[in-house]
Amino acid sequence: MPKKSSWRALQALLALALLAAVAVGGWFWQRYQGFADTPIALAGAERVLVVESGDGFRDVLRKLRELGVRAGHDLEWQALAHEMQVTARLQVGDYAIPHGITPRELLGKLEKGRVIHYRFTIVPGWNMRDLRAALAADESLVQTLPELDDAALMAELGREGMPAEGRFLPETYHYTRGQRDIDVLRRALHAMDKAVEESWAQRDPATPLVDADQLLILASIVEKETGRADERPAIAGVFARRLKLGMKLQTDPTVIYGLGSSFDGNLRRRDLETDTPFNTYTRTGLPPTPIAMPGREALRAAAKPADGDALYFVSRGDGSHVFSATLAEHNRAVDCHQRRRCR
Repeated sequence: MPKKSSWRALQALLALALLAAVAVGGWFWQRYQGFADTPIALAGAERVLVVESGDGFRDVLRKLRELGVRAGHDLEWQALAHEMQVTARLQVGDYAIPHGITPRELLGKLEKGRVIHYRFTIVPGWNMRDLRAALAADESLVQTLPELDDAALMAELGREGMPAEGRFLPETYHYTRGQRDIDVLRRALHAMDKAVEESWAQRDPATPLVDADQLLILASIVEKETGRADERPAIAGVFARRLKLGMKLQTDPTVIYGLGSSFDGNLRRRDLETDTPFNTYTRTGLPPTPIAMPGREALRAAAKPADGDALYFVSRGDGSHVFSATLAEHNRAVDCHQRRRCR
């Protein structure tokens, strides 16, 4: 009898233990579900979680704690990450963590690689100095260019011997953290290749330009001469007619480019008379390289200059220009709009 009684007692204890385990398991399950779908309270601005190459989920969890994420126990995070297979799909990048996001939503971002996409914009009319300075100021890009001069840069891009100036298309390029500055330039280089090829294929058969490189050079001058899209074909037309007639282009932006860092913002007569390979007052024809990064509109204008008889233009001072067919007309326009002596 004692043996039978002990067995029944053991059964009762086992039943109680099982009920307790079920109760505890149910409590843990409810807690776990509540943790996974409860918004995370974050004081202040949105946080950015940086997942780097080599990080495991423990590293990610440590970084979340450092960012002020207090929700849940580490075991709950690890269980949820295992359930969502985040540990096997963790992707490098920057992840936005706003106030109110749930742990399940946060780990869903990590699992799907929903990283922050940054933007870098090349502005029409920039030269290589401008472009390098802007890239160097972008803290989200891995910096490699300080070690490369322009010649080494182009060799690295597979264009050894090609001038770097003007070869990168002004547009906005999206990238994720971890990409290098040269990766952005590679995309801009190929984009410019395509844009030049398309414009050259659609060029006016009467253009005096002999190849696509000359198209790029002329487009860069047009880009620097005006910011008005409606005037670009007319300005390209003036330069195209001058090239056909063998006239000097006499355009100030080429002189300024030739002066380089010595230009102080004030173009003087002696600058116009100082010969450089880029001085179109002293030399006939196009300069040897582009002087800036031309946009698509400038490329199209250089490929299809406007018809007309104008050989001169002068700024009105408001961004627009007066076009003239003769030197006498041009001089009167200069007197009126530059010297304020209108007759």
